[in-house]
Amino acid sequence: MPAPSPSQPSRTAGTVFFLSDYGTQDEFVGVVHAVIAARAPGTTVIDLTHHIPPFDVRAGSHALVRAVPHLGPGVVLGVVDPGVGTARRGIALEVTLPAGGRMCFVGPDNGLLVAAAEAAGEAPISSVVELHRDAVPPDRGATFDGRDVFAPAVAELCLGTPLTALGEPVDPLSLNRLIGGVVEQGRLHDGRPCLRTEVTWVDHFGNLQLAATVADARVAGIPASGTIELHARLESGRADVDGFPRSLVPDGVQLRCVEAFGELQQGEFGLLVDSNGHLAVVAGEASASHWLNVVAGELLVLAW
Repeated sequence: MPAPSPSQPSRTAGTVFFLSDYGTQDEFVGVVHAVIAARAPGTTVIDLTHHIPPFDVRAGSHALVRAVPHLGPGVVLGVVDPGVGTARRGIALEVTLPAGGRMCFVGPDNGLLVAAAEAAGEAPISSVVELHRDAVPPDRGATFDGRDVFAPAVAELCLGTPLTALGEPVDPLSLNRLIGGVVEQGRLHDGRPCLRTEVTWVDHFGNLQLAATVADARVAGIPASGTIELHARLESGRADVDGFPRSLVPDGVQLRCVEAFGELQQGEFGLLVDSNGHLAVVAGEASASHWLNVVAGELLVLAW
């Protein structure tokens, strides 16, 4: 077999982990698959999800953070991009995995990728480029970067092309970052300790993942057993001054601290540590989100 031409990158095994807000009714996901397959034959594309709420960058970022500990070496393609067609940058970045190998992330510079990349590498990002962009033909608009910018870059990375060949270096400190979820310790007006935390994700079962982690719970002193009270606001009548949606949760809902869903009776509310290390408000064989009238972005208070 002849040696590869010096002008061509050497072929490497490629795995792409693809997340988007495209949905699966239109052809968008299939077209991105096709571009990658045509440019880097044999590449494996694993669809993480394409049902991130439209343009919800925070939901996409949270999904990637939950996924990356289980992915291994490869390329993460994330496309949740309300800024498509604007001057926002398309980027590719690379991190070294603690267990060996490298993981690259490709997508828009809108905060979608940064937290997941730093979680994967367990270190600050050090290598980033702004992707080269071909001129847009005069007969169509620049509104499909997933096909026209990101998929070709992903294919090149799977072919072994070095990151630095795909664009101009970018200062990692200039990357856009999302504001972290709210986690605040405090006390109710009656003196009881409490933890005020944001609902960062509602899964399709209706479980409410909170920004607070098991480490936050330990620091705050939340008991591991017994009952926790759930409140919608820090104090009754508190003005909604922080811009977050107002919850309809009645004050004093009882949450039983459990280790597994099966410990709850049907319709009983509980608090547990989920598989991602976050606190979650759940219901036995029911949707906590539905019965508590809660969506992602709301603030809840746990009191004990």
